[in-house]
Amino acid sequence: MHRTSLLLVLAVTATACSATTTSPPDTAAPVIESTTTSTPGAPATTLGTTTSTTPLASTTTTTATTTTTVMGATSTTTTLAGEPFDIGPAEGDVLGVVGVAYDDVLNVRSGPGTNYAIVATLDPLFDQIIATGRHRLLTRSIWDEIVVEGVTGWANTRYMTYLGPVDDATARYIANGFGGTTPSAPTMLELGMLVADVAKSVDPPSRITVTVAPSEGDLGEVTIDVVGLGDDSVFGIRLHIFGTPTSDGFALKSIEEQEMCGRGMNYDGLCP
Repeated sequence: MHRTSLLLVLAVTATACSATTTSPPDTAAPVIESTTTSTPGAPATTLGTTTSTTPLASTTTTTATTTTTVMGATSTTTTLAGEPFDIGPAEGDVLGVVGVAYDDVLNVRSGPGTNYAIVATLDPLFDQIIATGRHRLLTRSIWDEIVVEGVTGWANTRYMTYLGPVDDATARYIANGFGGTTPSAPTMLELGMLVADVAKSVDPPSRITVTVAPSEGDLGEVTIDVVGLGDDSVFGIRLHIFGTPTSDGFALKSIEEQEMCGRGMNYDGLCP
């Protein structure tokens, strides 16, 4: 299966993005070279997938549910915005949403650009996006045509990539990032950011986004996406961080790390 680098994607979008803040999922303002009309259709339908995550070395299981909202809309398009672009996921490739905040969604639109109607919305952990192999280059962004639950639309490639397997990275982070000492912090969010700071790139600066809100019960949790590592193979990292409550906050219990593959995945499911 054809796999191509998303490094050029990062170069195209870099001028429109902030290093440490999360911009709305499709707010890059491209130059639209066509007109689109949209007619409201049937009421929105919510479709869902369920993702289960189990903390390593723990008997506690937390289940996160992600949903896809599909909106009934029809559109008439004479010419798509932008120009054809040859770099991007191949037809049939499966992608996941990345870098979208827990209280936000990724908009899927009827055409490549923010002027087109929204036909679906994807939650931050949605991982069943099917690429069609079509891509459009706009002034400040690149858009991929995708299929979600039978609905065809376009989304900003900045927020989609291949998701690799999940690995236990606890020992590596403690040894290499914290000098062999288990880190702790007053809150799970602060603990998560300590871990994200170890994973991030300085040049180019990574985008750090909380994709699942912190929870602070008998076992603390938070999920953070670190996107943009300056590596055309590993596009970014998703960190699922667990903490044990202490008298003054939370101590790191474990870290599950999932690579975001910029060139697709090999036959072993790893970033090539």
